[in-house]
Amino acid sequence: MALAIDNLRVGRIYRFVNQGEVRIIEIMSRISGDNFSVKDLDTLEWYTLEELLRWGIGKDFDLEELR
Repeated sequence: MALAIDNLRVGRIYRFVNQGEVRIIEIMSRISGDNFSVKDLDTLEWYTLEELLRWGIGKDFDLEELR
C-alpha cells in the first residue's frame, strides 16, 4: 500500500516507484510542505522529491518504507 507523501520522515529509507522507475531513496531533509531533499541510494545522487514527481504520478506509483 502506497504511503502518502506527507507521511515521509527524515532519515528513513523508502522504495519509490513511479512511471516505471524504481528508486531506493533516503529522506535527508524537509525543504517545505511536501518537498524533501532525497538521496538515491543506488546512484548516491541528491534530488528533491518535486524533481522525481515533476512529470506526474503514474498508475504504478508506490511508496513504501523499507527500514
